Amino acid sequence: MILDTHTASPSLTLSAKLPEWIIPLVDWQKHYQDDNEKMRLAIQLAKENVARGTGGPFGAAIFSEQDGRLLGVGVNAVVANHNSCLHGEVTAIMMAQHQLQAFSLKSVPCALFTSCEPCAMCLGATLWSGVQRLVCAASGDDARAIGFDEGPVFYESYHYLEKAGVKVERGLLRTDAKGVLDNYQRDGGPIYNP
Repeated sequence: MILDTHTASPSLTLSAKLPEWIIPLVDWQKHYQDDNEKMRLAIQLAKENVARGTGGPFGAAIFSEQDGRLLGVGVNAVVANHNSCLHGEVTAIMMAQHQLQAFSLKSVPCALFTSCEPCAMCLGATLWSGVQRLVCAASGDDARAIGFDEGPVFYESYHYLEKAGVKVERGLLRTDAKGVLDNYQRDGGPIYNP
């Protein structure tokens, strides 16, 4: 929302800006063949976000399960956009839904690959997004170990997603993704939800 200080009336336009470096990094024509390749992109997004100083150590990507086509990417853009909702998973969901012009991703079977297990908000967004599969790298414990509070996420949270039809896979390339988190802490990256 943009507030016009002259009229004190809010604009009804909302927007989120992702870093410009994403454009040359991502190959939108590529069809990703396997889960490792898809997760490497999510982890690379997180790594670049940290290296370029554009946000937190979290990245995500959404792919068509039919042909491996990339539908959306996201990085943590909380600080840059002054918006606590703009986590990597949420921005990837927003981009994929915008690209498909649909509020639900159920029309095209999709998978969300994320460099770290989602926080409470992103688990909710995953449920509502319509993705059919969630694949995670680093664990929530890995994020908590460097100071991020992931909120009320429990075993039952993942069980709820699975009962709702979302297949959940955890720990894919965890060591690589945990390295991004550890580097972020080592370099003094801000913990913006202590």
